[in-house]
Amino acid sequence: MNFMTGEEASKRDAQTIGIRPEHIDVSTQSGVWKGRVGVSEHLGSDTFLHVLETGLADSITVRVDGEFGVKHGDTVWLSPQEDKIHRFDEKGLRK
Repeated sequence: MNFMTGEEASKRDAQTIGIRPEHIDVSTQSGVWKGRVGVSEHLGSDTFLHVLETGLADSITVRVDGEFGVKHGDTVWLSPQEDKIHRFDEKGLRK
């Protein structure tokens, strides 16, 4: 799971938010968060991207279709599926 604090969590009335790699939509055209592909792990039917330089976390991991056409250094846009975001309070308890 990807964890984020700061402004993104505050927007959702939480201390920390968490979102699973499969609950983040990825585009090469537009989205909510912009980043750069650090590593692309092609694993057959799935590809895991480790996205850097989002300003949200050191790295955000996302799961996309196995044939998603990006490589190291490419710019991608990430959009969280809002109904799948997990919210946590200052004690780390789920809200």
